[in-house]
Amino acid sequence: MAQEVTKKQALLRMIGFGAASAAVYGVVFQHANAITEIFSRGGVYAAAPIATVFLVSYVHGGFASNLWSALGINAKAPAKTVQATQSATKTKRPEVRATLNA
Repeated sequence: MAQEVTKKQALLRMIGFGAASAAVYGVVFQHANAITEIFSRGGVYAAAPIATVFLVSYVHGGFASNLWSALGINAKAPAKTVQATQSATKTKRPEVRATLNA
């Protein structure tokens, strides 16, 4: 299960991920021409844009998640549905069996 993160931990992580996010965006925009040249080579370099998108997504997602936690906005635990509680307490139905007499 996920560990509870305090607001102080979330704030520190938010600052770290925010700095990393700004650094990634800054590097990409600063070296846009070189990055475009490398990405357009083809072959194994075709995986570079995908890897870059995953990196940006992870760093920015970490920042956004910790921002919400630092602000005290957390996901609500899912409520049990009526169907789930009924199926847990439901008794087993009898099974029909057929036998062949040879």
